[in-house]
Amino acid sequence: MEKIFKLKENGTSVRTEIVAGLTTFMTMAYIIALNPNLIVGFGQGAFGGFGADGTAAWNGVFLATCLASAVAMFCMAFLANKPFALAPGMGLNSYFAVVVAQIAGAAGCSYLAGLQAGLCIILVEGIIFLVLSVLNVREKIVEAIPLGVRLGIGPAIGLMLMNIGFGSNAGVGAANENYVMRDFFGALAASTAKQALGEYWPAMVLTVVTMFIGLFAIIILAHYQVKGAVLFGMLIASVVNWAGQAIFLATNPFAALSTASWLPPFGDMAATTLFKFDFATLFSLGWSTVIILIITFCIIDMFDTIGTVIATANRAKMVDKDGKMPQMRETLLSDAIGTVVGSCTGTSTVTTFVESASGVEAGGRTGLTALTTGILFLACMFIAPIAAIIPAAATSAALIYVGILMLSGLKNINFDDIATAAPVFIMLLAMPISGSIGHGIGLALITYTVIKVFTGKAKDVSVLTYVISALFLIKFFLTV
Repeated sequence: MEKIFKLKENGTSVRTEIVAGLTTFMTMAYIIALNPNLIVGFGQGAFGGFGADGTAAWNGVFLATCLASAVAMFCMAFLANKPFALAPGMGLNSYFAVVVAQIAGAAGCSYLAGLQAGLCIILVEGIIFLVLSVLNVREKIVEAIPLGVRLGIGPAIGLMLMNIGFGSNAGVGAANENYVMRDFFGALAASTAKQALGEYWPAMVLTVVTMFIGLFAIIILAHYQVKGAVLFGMLIASVVNWAGQAIFLATNPFAALSTASWLPPFGDMAATTLFKFDFATLFSLGWSTVIILIITFCIIDMFDTIGTVIATANRAKMVDKDGKMPQMRETLLSDAIGTVVGSCTGTSTVTTFVESASGVEAGGRTGLTALTTGILFLACMFIAPIAAIIPAAATSAALIYVGILMLSGLKNINFDDIATAAPVFIMLLAMPISGSIGHGIGLALITYTVIKVFTGKAKDVSVLTYVISALFLIKFFLTV
């Protein structure tokens, strides 16, 4: 252990690293259920459900989440020797679900076929990221982002996570509609809206109550420095939701467990997502559409991943005064490998999780922390039935709490400098509105470049920043 992870050099021990790995796992375990809920659940909402295929696809994405995350964390442990944990990125999975639905709609196929076509995009971008990581191009791109913008990425991601938590992920379905937080408060203000909801009103109330109880529980537990406050808060919220289903909705939340299989559903994954690359459906959209889609997805995912790494490193205080992190190339290479594995098994882009900061705060300083978390993710393959009954509203509480934590990064930004403040404020608005980290960073870089050029400080902008800004402009016009 000492020879591999250099524990003494980093001022830590095996026990401390294992505890840190367990802490990280407890704070990010929600992704195991949330990722398939978002990717597959979006298809069920948009297409009115797809029966057995939906169940099998959920199991496939569930296993893919465990496997791809574990492989990426093993790479992080042995290549970068960093305590960062990786999994399918939040925001990225939501955007991926939207792209999959668009593919299905344009190609006139099922959501499952659209999912298999979408995995082709993840494979291509994963391979591109691997090449760029080996050539140090991604590290150079990180360095090209102005420090002020880099510091603002974390808070902007925080707002986006809060928007997801308060929005569709905390909603309940009624026919083909999704009632979310704003609909709930609108119904409170207008009695007619409440009456229109009819039988769905109790389910909406239970969803909102579940989310708030989970959020308050997490905050209170975190205040008392309880290890795994996020996971325990989710469990409390889940118990409340299950009790509410039994008492107020007269349904059995555990009915599915009686017939569930406790063995990892590899058969379902093999049938729906494992190496299920549907290039035919993807290219039925036309070569130009496919190329634009791949380029667009690569640009967005490139900066989504970079943004999350930067936010995580800042949160964990593992950057120098210039905002640079040692072993950045190996860190980015780990998530590229995880992305390729994820595409082969059935999930969206794998990236570094900001919850890794909880393990760092618990004393984690080396890759042994990441290795421990990865092993725990593998063990989770045997609890698919339990993960499936965790209500989405409980995971929403975790998203909102993490978003609140990430907002603390605003204190490090110099708002007296308009060239710094304006790009950050635009990014803070753009990320939650667009639901894309990449779009937010792109608008921030364009804003920064324009302000510098027209205030006589064009030389302050690096050549690579000009190139990136131009690429985002082209991307935005192509999208329109």
